[in-house]
Amino acid sequence: MSKPHVYPRWLFMEIKEITALELDTEKFIQEKTKEISSIVGDGTAINALSGGVDSSVVTLLGHKALGSRLKTFFINNGIMRKGEPEKIAGIFEKLGVKVEVIDARKKFFNAFKGVTDPEKKREAVTQTFYKDVFGKLVKESGAKHLLQGTILTDVDETVAGIKRQHNVFEQLGIDPKKEFGYKIIEPVVQLRKDGVRKLGKALGLPESIYNRMPFPGPALAARVIGEVTPKKIEIVREATAIVEEELESIKAFQYMAILHEDKVTGMRDGKRDFGLQIELRCWESLDARTAKPTRLPYETLEKIAGRLTKEIPGVVSVTYNITPKPPSTIEAV
Repeated sequence: MSKPHVYPRWLFMEIKEITALELDTEKFIQEKTKEISSIVGDGTAINALSGGVDSSVVTLLGHKALGSRLKTFFINNGIMRKGEPEKIAGIFEKLGVKVEVIDARKKFFNAFKGVTDPEKKREAVTQTFYKDVFGKLVKESGAKHLLQGTILTDVDETVAGIKRQHNVFEQLGIDPKKEFGYKIIEPVVQLRKDGVRKLGKALGLPESIYNRMPFPGPALAARVIGEVTPKKIEIVREATAIVEEELESIKAFQYMAILHEDKVTGMRDGKRDFGLQIELRCWESLDARTAKPTRLPYETLEKIAGRLTKEIPGVVSVTYNITPKPPSTIEAV
């Protein structure tokens, strides 16, 4: 397994952090909408909406700045949660933002074939998303700019070599214009997750979005150890639905189900069942820089384990991660 590259700090542009406490949402919205409008000029811009708080906030900032000159797409990459494309498109259309859903499932699964290394999987997501799928949309739309929801924690983790975040480019000396054919605008790169949530509330996002649990850029591919296949994604998608349903009332920072690569020995109906192992993680955190596992009641863990092994064919083992970040990370991949 390759290790993430540690980048020299001189490569990175200086980013002045604005903490949630310091954030004047009204002033920030005015400044950023003016900045976006100034950069894009009379042209058009595009953005990808995933339904996470970062991309949702950037979508509304861009819509406020550009109106119909912002083309918003939801990329159905095949690795999202249950019913996500329809649900998110519906929410934003009620907010006056037209969302076009693009079916790119085949392209992403082709890119994952034979790839097991975590960093290479992230790179497969990056290249497929930015160069292949979005490259085509840029040409068709005539847009010269992409708005995206990179936040300061994404940059920090890439700088430190913890993991190469899929949405960090200019801070690494990579020119998106040269690499992909368009420039990238990052309106919330000075903020961390708590600041973005505060901004989302001020922009009028529903609480179900601005207080939504963080979700990784590589989506459910970040929760499959080893090669990502449609079958494995379907298993982790079902497991995710069960875990999110059971832990919704906990109000933790983030919780997830992870599908391990190795099969383990289990028993079913008195016979050996060589099957799958799901790892459950649940975190307490403010901004994702550090985190500690939630002390879930044993009865809750028992109920989740029971549902996962009964409702998902092949699952014979469920474990719970109790290692804080650091040395662990919130996501497994």
